[in-house]
Amino acid sequence: MDIIDISIIIAYVLLTLFVGIWVSKKASKGLESYFLGGNNIKWYFLGLSNGSGMFDVSGTAWMVGILFLYGVKSFMFMWLWPIWNQIFVMMFLAVWIRRSNIMTGSEWILTRFGDDKPGRASHLIVAIFAVVAAVGFIAYFFEGVGKFMTVILPWDMSLQFGDTVLFNSEQSYALMIIILTTIYTIKGGMFSVVATEVLQYGIMVIAGILVAGYAFFAFSDVEISNVITDEWRNVFFNWELDTQWGAQFQKFNDLIDTEGYKMFGALIGMSLFKGFFASIAGPVPSFDMQRILSTKSVKEAAYMSGFTNLILFIPRYLLIAGIVVIALVVLAPEMAANPNLTGVDLEVILPKVINFHVPVGIKGLLLAGLLAAFMSTFSAFVNAGPAYIVNDIYKKYFRPEATPKHYIKASHIASFAVVGLGVFMGFFADSINSLTLWITSALFGGYVAANFLKWIWWRFNGWGYFWGMLSGLIVASFQFFMDQNKDNFSEGSILYELSHVHAIYLFPIIFGVSLLGSFLGTFLSKPTEMKVLKAFYKNVRPWGWWKPVLTELKKDDETIEKNNHFSLDMLNVLIGIIWQSSMIVLPIYFMIRDYQNTLIALVIFVITSIILKYTWLDKVRKIKD
Repeated sequence: MDIIDISIIIAYVLLTLFVGIWVSKKASKGLESYFLGGNNIKWYFLGLSNGSGMFDVSGTAWMVGILFLYGVKSFMFMWLWPIWNQIFVMMFLAVWIRRSNIMTGSEWILTRFGDDKPGRASHLIVAIFAVVAAVGFIAYFFEGVGKFMTVILPWDMSLQFGDTVLFNSEQSYALMIIILTTIYTIKGGMFSVVATEVLQYGIMVIAGILVAGYAFFAFSDVEISNVITDEWRNVFFNWELDTQWGAQFQKFNDLIDTEGYKMFGALIGMSLFKGFFASIAGPVPSFDMQRILSTKSVKEAAYMSGFTNLILFIPRYLLIAGIVVIALVVLAPEMAANPNLTGVDLEVILPKVINFHVPVGIKGLLLAGLLAAFMSTFSAFVNAGPAYIVNDIYKKYFRPEATPKHYIKASHIASFAVVGLGVFMGFFADSINSLTLWITSALFGGYVAANFLKWIWWRFNGWGYFWGMLSGLIVASFQFFMDQNKDNFSEGSILYELSHVHAIYLFPIIFGVSLLGSFLGTFLSKPTEMKVLKAFYKNVRPWGWWKPVLTELKKDDETIEKNNHFSLDMLNVLIGIIWQSSMIVLPIYFMIRDYQNTLIALVIFVITSIILKYTWLDKVRKIKD
């Protein structure tokens, strides 16, 4: 590390701490101020903050690895999350969620199911889910930033007592960064999180542009073309992946065969199936939902969600594609010469490129940018998770009448507890990939069915939600347990076969069990009180099967009309996914010098933007808050 690079990183850390602590005095007015910024933060700042929170270093390292190995079509791997749930949020869910005027996702559940016993059961399980998800994501970040910092920095930071290693170098680095981030996050709540994330977004964009510029001018078109094939450039695919790499890089083709994604058509089909239901279910109760609830109005919630999509993908994939171009030219020949490439950790491509193949100055800015990516995402979860502990559990069930100052202190304690549990879990994580699979299959798998039904079906009640969530989480967690212990099962047994099936292909089973739990819980208990359903529908106005509720509402107010925007919303979602995809492939094609496809992606982006102006933006402008 050159002194210039070290100075840039130190300056960034000090500036972030200063900004975070400087604005923290605004968070002392109460829980709403602490967790939602008092609903007084500009929508574009919240959009920048939301985009910054999604620009995480662990995910970036993973995406660099899959783009390097699978080529342009690898952006569809992001559908495993799925990334286009942001499109569903933009088109209609942000409006539905913000109309509730509450503080957290689980508090929102009470407006749907009421505040009786089944309503509280559903409220409690979603609060527990939110806390578990926050802990899981903190473990995910702990694993990612530790691996990243160890490859980048030369110093051995391991700590041992006698012959016992207390912390290895990865864990020590991760702990240091997490402690620094936790300080300003806990001190200032949402105000500090948004202020620092806007700063961090700017640093990430600058870093991405510099890396992309360096990769573009330092390596020629010929050097890139000598490595990648036409199939690597191809965004389209068959049921089974065709040969991605040329004969001189055959080991990469062999590595693809061992990764479990060879049947690419089946993978994408299952991702679409899961993604549709997961996206309509809405954002999980985390930092994304907190940004929606923090906006000033319903209209600004929609603006914020659209702005998040617009500002996130092009700069992020400029950075990713720039790193991959360097890796293709410099690292690919070296990796292909490795006699034991099977099982290679693709997640270290990012830090290796930075460490050895990025010039002084740019390296420091890039490291500061990636550190910013980690800190922004981490701080967002540290702010979101404790909101559910304090507002939805502690305040509701233990101390409903305490002072705002008391709740702020409780929030500080809850934040430390969530971070501590996440770090503890991170110590036992095998890899970023294993945590990714746990979050996307076990956590999200159990979440989907119940949260899909809550929007569209009036008869679905609190007990249906509770048992749907619980059954889905149990079976999904069992699947993850089997995956982690698959080497311990007898070959040929049912458990062995199930444990070796990729998590995404088991999603229909998880979804089906959760759906069964939802239906049984609903039909074996009485419906939610009509007055609760009427208040919910009148306020939120979702589409779906709400005829009995609408009929009752019309008795009081004949002007109430059914939401008939389903077709338009789904059309906008389809256009939005194409719009989002064009913003991802555009910088990739530009960086690999495929100018024809770059122009096509740009034209698609412009056309879809114009269409959405008329079909979405003009509709949002007419919303009455």
